[in-house]
Amino acid sequence: MNYIVDGKKQWIQHCSGLNRGGHKVNTDVLIIGGGVVGTAIARELSHYKLNIVLVEKKADVACGTSKANSGIIHAGYNADTATLKGWLNVKSNPLFDDICEKLNVPFKRIGSLVVGFNKNDLKIIKEKEYNGKSMGLEGTKIIKGKTLFKMEPALNKKARYALYAPTAGIISPYELTIAFADNAVINGVKIMLNTELRDLIQEGAYLKGVKTNRGIIKARVVINAAGVFADEIAKMAKDKIKIRARKGEYFLYDKGYGDLANHILFPVPADNSKGILVTPTVHNNLLIGPNSYYSDDKKDLSTSRNGLKEVLKGARRLLPKLPADNIITSFSGLRATAESEDFIIGYSENIKGLINVAGIQSPGLSSVPAIAKKVKELLIDYIQREPLGLSIEENNDFQEGLSEYPHYYNYKDKKNEWEKLVEKNRDYGEVICRCESVSKGEIIDAIHRPVKARTVDAIKRRTRAGMGRCQGGFCGPRVVELIASELNISPLEVSKKGNSSNILVVKSKGLIKNLEKDEKKGQVKGA
Repeated sequence: MNYIVDGKKQWIQHCSGLNRGGHKVNTDVLIIGGGVVGTAIARELSHYKLNIVLVEKKADVACGTSKANSGIIHAGYNADTATLKGWLNVKSNPLFDDICEKLNVPFKRIGSLVVGFNKNDLKIIKEKEYNGKSMGLEGTKIIKGKTLFKMEPALNKKARYALYAPTAGIISPYELTIAFADNAVINGVKIMLNTELRDLIQEGAYLKGVKTNRGIIKARVVINAAGVFADEIAKMAKDKIKIRARKGEYFLYDKGYGDLANHILFPVPADNSKGILVTPTVHNNLLIGPNSYYSDDKKDLSTSRNGLKEVLKGARRLLPKLPADNIITSFSGLRATAESEDFIIGYSENIKGLINVAGIQSPGLSSVPAIAKKVKELLIDYIQREPLGLSIEENNDFQEGLSEYPHYYNYKDKKNEWEKLVEKNRDYGEVICRCESVSKGEIIDAIHRPVKARTVDAIKRRTRAGMGRCQGGFCGPRVVELIASELNISPLEVSKKGNSSNILVVKSKGLIKNLEKDEKKGQVKGA
């Protein structure tokens, strides 16, 4: 039976005796990290009859870099032909149409433009074009003059050249991550949330399992896909991997501003970054950013006044008429940067049974399908040559896709079909989030997906309730109420993102009664 451990009560029920010296959790493959890389690997490995567990220390999947990036599927011309990330990007790009169709994830191939302003920029653009063609990319070409401004009317009139890559696209990275996770669970993977790795368990040359904040998990193979924290897990195996967190800040414009750009717009890239870009999102917002600088704190997701000024200034170099208002939110994300600036995917140098998947920065999202397939190949190779007692047998019951979870924004041009849904279930006719037109039915669906949405932010990522202009000001209380009702818990237990981020502290009536009691006792004056 599939199970999802997302709270202390469920963990104890499943692992009875865990803290009394009883039998530990046993699995064939343990994946560490619930980002887009970890969940994609989980789905890929579920093609086989293996006992697979994924652990994530947060209260939901997609809580790290996978929820805070540019949401771009790169064409593949940027990374050098000698790099792993370059080839994996090129292999992955054509796979997204099929994956997103099967998993009902929004994806659009709108193409990208690398915009140049002078002869030096043109030189770099030509290098990128040559690099792309060396990797087998088709359709990339240099454009200029009237053609360029016909494609992008609002583009800076000083622009002279651009490298056009028609295969680039935009995607919702957190929706992709959630879909990978849901599909993995349907195919037998177990996902344990709120479960943080503390140490590795080694016997001789072999890795035998891990210690977590909730107990021990025995595993024959452990896959380290922990993002910016992957080096800390690698250090437990004495592997010499160093990851630095590179921060990038963003502005997000209100819906409707996505029409200001028709393509993903890049400046000519710098040595450490593709530069501050401008792109529509799949939901018709406009996203600008990121800047790029190292952060010593891997938990710091703050934004800065100067950083956001830099983002707006950089974006205006491409679109000079970008307004400073109608920005509905700002945020930052951290990229896991290895010293080599390339992906690190391979066996541990010191412990048999550990596979490191580290340094997955841009174009990490664009390379995810091929990363998952490469890890699968490593796992199969290891199982076939080591005495693990495992065999590789295909899961003939594997389900490629997910059932559709209706979203009103997908039915705007099919209102008759939406009305039929409302006739069957009136919850789809009750609007909870006005900004994004999210119904009660959609929120209830999200709460009961294979990976349950137990927090306000988890609901937001699955339905967009709270992502609009008011940022949850109107719908927030109703979302809390629905989570509590559907999960049969107190509203006081509902949190924004888990980890003691509770929305409510105390019932107001109870607070008033307590104040009245204290006043009578003389403990409160002037109440």
